[in-house]
Amino acid sequence: MRKVVDGKMYNTEKATLVGEYSYGGPGDFERIEEGLYVTQKGNWFLAGEGGAKTQYARQVEQNCWTGGEGITPLTRQEAFEWAQEHLDPDEYEEYFRDLIEEA
Repeated sequence: MRKVVDGKMYNTEKATLVGEYSYGGPGDFERIEEGLYVTQKGNWFLAGEGGAKTQYARQVEQNCWTGGEGITPLTRQEAFEWAQEHLDPDEYEEYFRDLIEEA
């Protein structure tokens, strides 16, 4: 998936996939699949797709929605927060060592 946002090209084929999250199944309006990526320049983004009741929904007619896909740029802090919520620490620890401390 590729998308230009604010003059920057985000491309899942050229970025590093840090981890993935999914919820729901085929036909589920709340189904969502997202991947957290980091570009070679250190820019973070989510690439995802989802059903008609997710942030990826798109309107096709008046009062008629369908699933869709998209790319959302993130700050490093937003990426860290998303990773903590959706991934195993083994998947993201190397990218955020400086933000993680022993309890």
